Amino acid sequence: MALLLLDLDNTLLDRDAAFRRAMTKFLLTYDLPAGDIEWVMDIDASGYLPRADLATALLERYAKLGPDAVQAFIDAGAADHVVLEESTRQALRRATAAGWACVIVTNGRVRQQERKIAISGLDAEVAGWVVSEGVGYRKPQREIFAAAADVVGARLEDGGWMVGDAPRHDIAGAVEVGLRSVWLHLGRPWPTDLAFRPTHVADDVAAALDHVVRSTPRQRVDH
Repeated sequence: MALLLLDLDNTLLDRDAAFRRAMTKFLLTYDLPAGDIEWVMDIDASGYLPRADLATALLERYAKLGPDAVQAFIDAGAADHVVLEESTRQALRRATAAGWACVIVTNGRVRQQERKIAISGLDAEVAGWVVSEGVGYRKPQREIFAAAADVVGARLEDGGWMVGDAPRHDIAGAVEVGLRSVWLHLGRPWPTDLAFRPTHVADDVAAALDHVVRSTPRQRVDH
């Protein structure tokens, strides 16, 4: 088997769509202005705003809310609303059948990221996963990629692919450890301030996985 590392949020799962659904329900539950959804989506910045900062912003804007309500939303939030698209599920199965060991490598908190993996059913479709909080390193650090490879008994030195949507985390990390990469552009141009580029650019994760399967001879990972 060959090593195929995969980002979670906005790659395997549409995290922003899940967060929007969760926030819409939150606003309705507490009788808050529905129009605030765009404000929240903007400051959330696809999850890159630290969760403590998001909690502070929500408490400052909605004085009637207590910290327990906000923290409950932060802890569950998007995780309870994630959906694994059937096209992604089938592409993962094609990759696995073709001899690829699919491992999720994600920044975030263990509790929340593992909840997303379980609720979406990804736990049945991949060989394993690593979460930054659990291993003490974040993408693009080499150590988290090495930990992901170790899940299936692989070595980064033997090569493989990384698929993700974040140029400065997923693709930069892949370049640093010598993996080929597929960037999901999600309608965005490649940042002009970055000297490196991905090996391939794809419209969606299913297309990215199929590109990897088509383009590379299989390499064995000994378990």
